[in-house]
Amino acid sequence: MQTLLDDLNERLLAYYDQFVNVLPKLIIAIVVFTIILFIANYASRKTNTRLTKRLEDPLLAKFIGRIIKTTLVVIGLLIVLQIIGLGGTAAGLLGTAGMGAFVFGFAFKDIGEHFLAGIMLAFNRPFNVGDVVELDDQKGVVVTLNLRNTHIKTFDGKDIYIPNGNVIKNPLINYTIDGFLRNSIEFGIDYDDDVQKAIQIIHNVLANTEGVLQDNKKPSVHISSLGTSTLNLEIYYWIDTFDSKVPSLVLKTNLIKDILKSLNESGFYLPGEVVELKNYKKDSLRSAVAS
Repeated sequence: MQTLLDDLNERLLAYYDQFVNVLPKLIIAIVVFTIILFIANYASRKTNTRLTKRLEDPLLAKFIGRIIKTTLVVIGLLIVLQIIGLGGTAAGLLGTAGMGAFVFGFAFKDIGEHFLAGIMLAFNRPFNVGDVVELDDQKGVVVTLNLRNTHIKTFDGKDIYIPNGNVIKNPLINYTIDGFLRNSIEFGIDYDDDVQKAIQIIHNVLANTEGVLQDNKKPSVHISSLGTSTLNLEIYYWIDTFDSKVPSLVLKTNLIKDILKSLNESGFYLPGEVVELKNYKKDSLRSAVAS
């Protein structure tokens, strides 16, 4: 029993001596890693701020900032292992990194696919923050791009996270990438009405409505189709999504109201849908009228 206690005491003393010898290196390693971590956070913030100003692209700036921070933290861990005396372990980690990436590539194929797609989107992206896009039958405003998914806010308040791999593989519609968006309104007038006069009245309304672009994006009015009881006019107009004083839905409502008012005041008849009944058998038609 005494021999066992003596062996235990010797082992504890040996561990204590090793701890005392490693303690200064451990303290230095902690201080060095803390400094590197501070530098990594500072460099990430500075990179994000400067690139956002120069590139005017917060998604790419944030992505590069994260890469810089991650790289510095990994370097810091390797330095810490070297200070402690585990340089061989650090070299082994670097040597097995390739094999580990190969194994994890098979184990987490989908995650890796979305990650690589996120890198591709960060540098060559079909959208910016705030753009209105449609993807996977979902339409909304781009909130942010993460390493694995793209965050979209729909117009009814839903937050949708679409995997980046889907963004790369599927067609994506960007409605506002250049700041211009074309909307349309359809009006039906009577066949006996003066078409040219109606078009002129609509042009006057469009020219005097705030938010409707003119100049190189002038609105246009065309005959779109021949309806059952109406001659249908299609109205196309452009809005600037970057500098729109009036929301697009409000603008469309105002246009419909003003065009209706102007046409009515000018004596135009806006007929409803007419259903024509033909009696081929020459039998009398009966109608039920509530008493």
